[in-house]
Amino acid sequence: MENRTEETPSSAGPLTQEQLAAIEDEEVLSDMLDKAVDFEERRMIRAAMRELMKKKREQRDRERSARQKAISAGRDSSGHGTAQKPANRPDSGQQHTQRAAQAKAPHPSPAGPSPKASASPPRPPAAGVKVQRGSALGGPNTKDVKQMLLDWCRAKTEPYEGVEIHNFSSSWADGLAFCALVHRFFPEGFDYCTLDPYDRRANFEKAFKTAERLADCPPLLDVDDLLRMREPDWKCVYTYIQEFYRCLVEKGLVKTKKKAP
Repeated sequence: MENRTEETPSSAGPLTQEQLAAIEDEEVLSDMLDKAVDFEERRMIRAAMRELMKKKREQRDRERSARQKAISAGRDSSGHGTAQKPANRPDSGQQHTQRAAQAKAPHPSPAGPSPKASASPPRPPAAGVKVQRGSALGGPNTKDVKQMLLDWCRAKTEPYEGVEIHNFSSSWADGLAFCALVHRFFPEGFDYCTLDPYDRRANFEKAFKTAERLADCPPLLDVDDLLRMREPDWKCVYTYIQEFYRCLVEKGLVKTKKKAP
């Protein structure tokens, strides 16, 4: 991420959309959102964060498209873009045998959770996820504390596209919610706009490794276990978020008067 030096708009007058539109650093907007107390100002800042992420994503898509066109043009001009026949082509009998074998073989399902899957894969027991006992912030998990932590996650990830947190299970299935929560506190860790919601493995790994590197948060969740489940076990996600919250409190990135959940 580029090193920018941007000043927050002066507090002498009311915050305007023009002032927010001139800010091109997500970290500055994030800091302003943490400090804002007026409801209207918070709404404007969140909208500015979403617009900035959208602009960066569109710019990156244009650059990627231009690179692909340049590569394609170079391939065509050099004559290497023409498909060639394989040197050893099997005879008709071998082709028939191969087609029959392929027809009988099961086809792999596409990456990511499928809402229309005919049958869910077997759900491993919660013990299969690597959760360390006592890693949470201590004390029994009451319903009120769980709801408070869920509301905190929802508020911190609200500006991020593709993230809607309603629970500690299905809302975290594609890994984007983990990435958004980590990116909210460590925007220098990675570029959120480059994430692919269908690449679950990359999203989980990006979030957990960044949290471990920058927040000293242990990787309590195992990526392979998460990939085997269409929806992660809510107790495991809840435990990990508790630990991440505790690490943020220790680093002074979250201010709390009460004992952390």
